[in-house]
Amino acid sequence: MRGVVLACGGFSAGFAEAGDVRVVPVPARPGKADVDPLLGESDWFVVAGTDADLAAVVLRLLRKEQLHGVSVGFVPSSPRSAFAEIWGLPTDPADALELALHGDVDPVPLIRNDSGGVLVGRGRIGPVDGVAYCDEKVALRGAAKVIEVEPDGSGGPGLTVRVVRGALFKMPLFKMPLFKHTETFSTRAFQLGADPVQPESDGVVFPRAVEKWTWYRHTEDLRLVRR
Repeated sequence: MRGVVLACGGFSAGFAEAGDVRVVPVPARPGKADVDPLLGESDWFVVAGTDADLAAVVLRLLRKEQLHGVSVGFVPSSPRSAFAEIWGLPTDPADALELALHGDVDPVPLIRNDSGGVLVGRGRIGPVDGVAYCDEKVALRGAAKVIEVEPDGSGGPGLTVRVVRGALFKMPLFKMPLFKHTETFSTRAFQLGADPVQPESDGVVFPRAVEKWTWYRHTEDLRLVRR
């Protein structure tokens, strides 16, 4: 058998014709009971669903110490997948499945947070008022409209951080932001201390407001099928 396809949240376009794979329907953002029994069945997983679904599966691989031995392909259920955008993956289901099943592994940075979760695509915090560091460098002191964090797809230390400052009120005539200033940082770790905020990871909002938050590169990479 080539691998296991986890069809998350009812997304299963074209998988029946893939051949030589086992397709396993699982809920959206599958958890321990859905993923752990499949570990050891194959060293080739394909996650079909949203970025949040992928993050949930990768979290189980991390917690079961299976990152080093399992290759992961991804079939996005939406063309707006930040993960697919960052790593240049197809968004057409048929093309994405072909690559996920028959492509080559290229390890990519895996981002964790200090609350036990992972970030595979894009994280957002904002509006925010506080102090943020990228490694030892001050990235923010004061207010920002939004901070975006994602894996560094250019071979940098692990994370790309964008800090967007400025008033974003739109002028009635031109429908354009009044002003906006963005700074971009490449870093291994991002740390924030701020007024209470609820970070968003892969489209999922953290369930409570926090005053401190960290995203950082994990010591092991994700064995992503992308070439």
